[in-house]
Amino acid sequence: MKSIVGIQSLLLLGLFASLLSFNIMSSENMQKKDYPKSLADYNDFKTLVGEVEKHRAKRLISLDEFLKMSKQENVLVLDTRSEFRYKRKHLKGAINLSFPDFTQSALWDLIPPDKNTKILIYCNNNFQGDQVEFMSKVATPRIGKIETQILSNRKPIMLALNIPTYINLYGYGYRNIYELDELVNVNDPRISFEGTEVKE
Repeated sequence: MKSIVGIQSLLLLGLFASLLSFNIMSSENMQKKDYPKSLADYNDFKTLVGEVEKHRAKRLISLDEFLKMSKQENVLVLDTRSEFRYKRKHLKGAINLSFPDFTQSALWDLIPPDKNTKILIYCNNNFQGDQVEFMSKVATPRIGKIETQILSNRKPIMLALNIPTYINLYGYGYRNIYELDELVNVNDPRISFEGTEVKE
């Protein structure tokens, strides 16, 4: 009887060791698995940027042109800031699709790919006088004990959302895009805002 119990114990112990070994090997195989490259292609992006540069240069417009166009038929004003910022304050009449949510289907649902539809875009870097709702996206050199005088004199880098928005809209097939090209004071009487933080 004791020998049978001993054999059963040894069998169970062997089975347990085999399962443990299998789990370790499976875990190692999962960690070593080679995945395909990501769906990010820098060369595609560089090619697109080069193509967009000439297109965009002819479609940078003043506030007066922007406002005049916004009143025409088949024109959409697109705000690609976060939904949070959009809800708080945006140009009156603008629609929102946050830039991280850009996909072909999301854009086509919001803006059907009709060549007659004009898309007007703006971002934080188009407005001054409200650094809460329209905080400028700028990278400035850090000034500290280690940095040299040369570093402290470097020009800040503008990281406006307009440009990646333009590039992506173009990449998704839109061509009738116009971009506000002025830094407008939020108190300019020609413009109106709406949202939860806008006082009537």
